[in-house]
Amino acid sequence: MHKYPFAIRLTGFGPEERPRIANALAKAPVDGPGYFCLLEDSLQDPDLTLTNGDDLKSLAWLMATPPTALEPAIVIGSAALDFPYPRLARPLDLPRLFDMLDELLQRRNEAQALLTARGLPFITERRRRPRLDLDVTDPADYAKRRKPPPTGAVLIIDKGGALRDHMATLAGERLAIEWTDSAASAVHLCDETAISLVMINTSTPGIDPYGLAAAIKAVRGGERIAVVLLVGPNFHYHSARAKAAGVRGILDKPVADRHLVATLKRLMSIPF
Repeated sequence: MHKYPFAIRLTGFGPEERPRIANALAKAPVDGPGYFCLLEDSLQDPDLTLTNGDDLKSLAWLMATPPTALEPAIVIGSAALDFPYPRLARPLDLPRLFDMLDELLQRRNEAQALLTARGLPFITERRRRPRLDLDVTDPADYAKRRKPPPTGAVLIIDKGGALRDHMATLAGERLAIEWTDSAASAVHLCDETAISLVMINTSTPGIDPYGLAAAIKAVRGGERIAVVLLVGPNFHYHSARAKAAGVRGILDKPVADRHLVATLKRLMSIPF
């Protein structure tokens, strides 16, 4: 039976506990939702967040935004303070965890349906750094960091033009969408034309995604080009290589339309 896989973001968990939680979530009951864990560099918005209650930095990040039905979270472990989020102690009670996940995601679906019925959009978070509880930064410093929104095209590197056509349908007249299946052509386009976002399908034949990303970032103005990798389950993603090559983040395939649109909102700063 095909089940929609809900995306779970794990925050604050160590390298030993992350795979254990991911394996446990992959064994969800057959009569309920399916789940998968986002990689740390994923640009996809999670359906729900699991936060390590023993990691103060992750708790501070979680508490930077008041809890809502649209952004559900569960705190795992013995957090020292009381938080307005559901909590589950270690060792994990998996049946209880799946019950909590199911309940929170049901509330989230109801909240999304209500916004849709009212014609209101879901909010896309563009912030790349955590909020500060007490921000004493000089406003002039923020003014210096602000840059004009990207005005270039989106370039798709893929073995065929189907994704390009689909993205053009989603974007309408808001964005120009280009396509190529050649690394050399991609670098040439980024050097000679205005490109603001490059999306590389890592399964494209003859393409080294890390090498291509580095070459794109090396062209004139390449520091302003956001490079995103589209990663399938059979691709071994190497976070350190990606960051060294200037990759902004990844999207897990198959990518739902809402995640493509959210990525365009976030990286291209345009309304939808």
